[in-house]
Amino acid sequence: MQVILASAKIMKERVPSRGITPTEPLFQRQATMLAAELAQMSGNRLSELFNCSAAIGRENRERFALFGTDMAEIMPAILTYYGQAYKHLKAESLTNEDLEWANSHLWISSCLYGLLRPLNGIQTYRMEGGFPMQATGGLKVNEFWRPLLTNLLIESVKADDGILIYLDTEEFRSLFNWKRVVEEVQVIEPKFQVLKNGRLTTQAVWAKSCRGAMARYIIEERITNPLQLANFNHCGFSLSDSPENSSTLHALSLSHELSLGQAPNKEHPQQLAPQVLHLHFVAENPQ
Repeated sequence: MQVILASAKIMKERVPSRGITPTEPLFQRQATMLAAELAQMSGNRLSELFNCSAAIGRENRERFALFGTDMAEIMPAILTYYGQAYKHLKAESLTNEDLEWANSHLWISSCLYGLLRPLNGIQTYRMEGGFPMQATGGLKVNEFWRPLLTNLLIESVKADDGILIYLDTEEFRSLFNWKRVVEEVQVIEPKFQVLKNGRLTTQAVWAKSCRGAMARYIIEERITNPLQLANFNHCGFSLSDSPENSSTLHALSLSHELSLGQAPNKEHPQQLAPQVLHLHFVAENPQ
């Protein structure tokens, strides 16, 4: 079972080494190529491209200027990101053994680095995917990444057990040929909703928080069977008793039995039809 989580705009400037030696990202060459072009832009231009303040644009102009130099701080990705999901993942309190396990099961999507493993070494940066660059041959950044990342993600999931837990955001879905991903591997996408006045709503802060917390839960519990996700509970969010959840759990149960050779082939399909299966987690008063 492979898991994918989005990177974050908020990052730590320094993290404790913990005796961990960061490894080189698979797409370091492409990241360096993109950073080199961005380093030639003004802070104001970067603020326009990234839809951020002039101060953040200037800060990232300085970051890109240091990219790949001896002055740049290289840190493990999972310890460096500090957005809402990572505040609930709390990677700093995971053991080194936890991080090693995560390094084989968790992917982190990034518009600059493509796909990262948790212990890949990265520098602080800001990046978006919706604009073209010379380094990408005139393609938008997300279009440039799409064939590379789609192939890598599918291959890694198939090399495992064919199941992908999608804890990423909608924004980063554009980095992949999503139709192809869904056709070639089994995608399970947890949904986190708040029940208020009889209506279910998705609140971004809680959705991000729960994605990070579920990533931690998977890592700490060494989960390799998606049926175990049903036991996830965080800040009041737990699996609802909706008909869709019952259907998803039934389908996953049959699939698991087939993988163990326990289900009669004549009664059950060899594999689930291409689709995204959802698991819904609901809280009335999240805390």
